[in-house]
Amino acid sequence: MAAIITGLGETQHPTWEMCLGEFLDQAVARNPDKVFVEIAGESITYREFHRRARQTASMFRAMGINQGDRICLFLPNCPEFLYCWFGLAILGAVSVPVNTAYKRDETAFILNNSGAKAIVTHRTLLPVAEQASNLADEVQYKLLVSPEPDPEPESESAGSGPTYAGDSSLSEDWVDFAAALSGAAELADSPDVLPTDVAMLVYTSGTTGNPKGVQVTHLMYVAAGQGFAHWTKATEEDRFFTCLPFFHANSQYYSTMGTLGAGATLIVAERFSASRFWEQVRGADATVVNFIGMMMPVLSKQPETDLDRANRVRLFYGSPAFPPEFLRDFQDRFGTDIIVGFGMTETCYGAIEQIGERRRPNSSGLPRLHPDSRFDNRIRIVDEALNPVAPGAVGEITIKNPAVMPGYWRNEEQSQLALQDGWLHTGDLGWQDEEGYLYFVDRKKDIIRRRGENISSQEVEDVIKRHPTVLDCAIIAVPSELGEDEVKAYVTPRQGSVVNPEDIVYWCADHLAYFKVPRFIELREELPRTPSLRVRKDILRQERENLVEGCFDREAAGIRLR
Repeated sequence: MAAIITGLGETQHPTWEMCLGEFLDQAVARNPDKVFVEIAGESITYREFHRRARQTASMFRAMGINQGDRICLFLPNCPEFLYCWFGLAILGAVSVPVNTAYKRDETAFILNNSGAKAIVTHRTLLPVAEQASNLADEVQYKLLVSPEPDPEPESESAGSGPTYAGDSSLSEDWVDFAAALSGAAELADSPDVLPTDVAMLVYTSGTTGNPKGVQVTHLMYVAAGQGFAHWTKATEEDRFFTCLPFFHANSQYYSTMGTLGAGATLIVAERFSASRFWEQVRGADATVVNFIGMMMPVLSKQPETDLDRANRVRLFYGSPAFPPEFLRDFQDRFGTDIIVGFGMTETCYGAIEQIGERRRPNSSGLPRLHPDSRFDNRIRIVDEALNPVAPGAVGEITIKNPAVMPGYWRNEEQSQLALQDGWLHTGDLGWQDEEGYLYFVDRKKDIIRRRGENISSQEVEDVIKRHPTVLDCAIIAVPSELGEDEVKAYVTPRQGSVVNPEDIVYWCADHLAYFKVPRFIELREELPRTPSLRVRKDILRQERENLVEGCFDREAAGIRLR
């Protein structure tokens, strides 16, 4: 059966120009009794999800939430996140998800920057939410998701458990979400919402300063859902699995919206666990899995078992691109296909490989196509003067299509830098071949300049990760006595393995030009990460004043590479 994507005929209006509420209505009408999402022990049909989303919209309206108001969702992966997201979209209000790893000041920044009128949080996050909301004058309403506590808590140590709604320390301002929802009827009349209206502010991870709020429109979400179902050749029989957080655009654009676009079922795990991943995937009977970054290398280094190919996953999708030998080994071991792409919160329409096409080593594929041929998506590589460069030349990746953000919330300066002449400037370096295939090089800020040569941190990381004793690594620039940069590697070992820095140096020398081989190596048990599993290189750069003190130094060790 072909992918089920509604409204793709040559109609008067482009098919992606639709609001989230209408897109959900269409998905429900196709198969109302099919399970839409399996999450936190619940199986929720399209019909039931639609009803609860409209109840949530009604609940917020009764509180005084109006069109355009911002509501922070400080929640783990749970049904209530989805109810709020779609309920607020139906109401014309704006969801503002908050990274669940954030502490008081980080959360307060987003509450204040967004001008949030309300906050919804989970009892496990209540201490931070309470402190942060007390620092945000515009917050008027506080809702608490408080599921039944476990009958047999794992630990009864004083102070180790979460704060409960009944705790005497709890402010009286908090309203129980379930109680408020149970008393709400379905929203009877929906306000007029435009496809270009903002549905969510997704704050970037803030690795170069305070987070920026990407304004994601209804149109962007609808185009993402229609596109992802198309790119993955998904049908209503597919079962999408995600273990990525809902506050991250990846699980929003691809897993959730792709499920709606295909009329499929979404299975949600709370978080990524390498040791439990395949057990979860088999239990979910998953057919399509979305991944990011380090998930795939970590999975590839788990001990082999007889159950490695005992799964129904037909496709993994994610980024970044991997070396051909890694793809071959992973596909052979787990019996699944992999396609990669290039995208970002500011637009999910970057580049993507097509299922079954010939592999181009380290490529992220061609510009993504929408199933409606009127959707024009273009990628262009430009130099510092914003002039297009020739095929094969490295420059900044810029993107132009109808599903690009309108700008960053309350940040005109960064909006003007990112959006110029209708093109989104990604801050990423890459190149295209003669046929238009995209090759990502690195973040502009992560490029290392050594001995007059530019070095991609990702390229060096990819080589080190292939070493049999290495689980993961991160590459940063550190100051050189000679000016410019030296290359430093942070390396974490595989479980049960011991990493020898000299072995890493010689391994790199066998696979990289001499000037790319790290001079400094620091062994770490783990690396600091965002909840979306990206390495926090900003933390590594700021850990201490002298970043090379106590590290292995290949020059001090007498290793000469030329």
